Amino acid sequence: MMGMPPHASRTGHWAQINESTCIAGIHFLFWICRIFGKWPFRIMLYPVLGWYLIAKPDARAASSNYLLRVNAFATRRLVGSGFNAVFVHFASFAESILEKLLLWSGLFEIEKVNFFGHQPLIGHIAERKGCLLICSHLGNLELCRVLSRHRPGLKMTVLVHTKHAPAFDRLLKQIDPDSQLDLMQVTEISPVTAILLAEKIRQGEFVVVAGDRISVSPNPRVAMASFLGKSAPFPVGPYILGSILQCPVYLMFSMRTGATSEIHFELFRESILLPRKGRNEILAGLVADYAARLEHYCVKEPMQWFNFYDFWQLPNRDINDATRFPRDSRSTNHPL
Repeated sequence: MMGMPPHASRTGHWAQINESTCIAGIHFLFWICRIFGKWPFRIMLYPVLGWYLIAKPDARAASSNYLLRVNAFATRRLVGSGFNAVFVHFASFAESILEKLLLWSGLFEIEKVNFFGHQPLIGHIAERKGCLLICSHLGNLELCRVLSRHRPGLKMTVLVHTKHAPAFDRLLKQIDPDSQLDLMQVTEISPVTAILLAEKIRQGEFVVVAGDRISVSPNPRVAMASFLGKSAPFPVGPYILGSILQCPVYLMFSMRTGATSEIHFELFRESILLPRKGRNEILAGLVADYAARLEHYCVKEPMQWFNFYDFWQLPNRDINDATRFPRDSRSTNHPL
């Protein structure tokens, strides 16, 4: 196993990392992209990227740590190492920002998006049968908007943990009033939220939640799973949500491959049942299956996983794996 750099942010939660973008900045970058095109946008963005790379040692160390793990896990050199590799990793993230702006503004060439495994979902859309999509921070989640443009009437609600979600949702509506994608800020699934999401599923909508970030709730439930050669904490919330909604659950992974983009859909479970007996073991198995698929795609496109914090380090919180999951899932809040 190759040596690992010092851990980044050993005691902090990912959500404690200061957001480096703001709504006004996104407005400005969008204007640059819309009026002058891609290269002026890059000219404005890359100096900011360089400053961030120098000023944020924790994010830099986390990127280096991840890239070393990818190489070690694959038993061959998939990516470079050192500062240059980290810069390429951050540059890939910068390109994803550009891609988001092009998608928001309708300038993205949707004919360059290739879909895989999407036929069952097209059937669900035609039947107005809602689904839960578990995504990741690999590639560009905004690409799922391409599917909604191809299928008029399809609505998606993306569950996010950040406090900026309502502002970004308003910005998205300003840029693209016809958008069928909504952002919902959540820290835990209350009975009211569960009812709201269940109604969306009943109406044939898709609910999207990330499977590779621990929630910002005070006592998030996690399960440990092997990921790139070392045990890492993953949230169990997406699978609890799937058991509440009782709908088909799919995995969704997006990535760039040269000049084109890909969206991969995989049926994860027709439905998720969490009986009281053996519940923790079932949750651990679900998390392990998700982690294995995320691992597969990270090895395929290692420079496109954008979790710039120490993913393998548990936050300094009172987290005791998934064993603290409530006994009665119908009568309490469910942290995501």
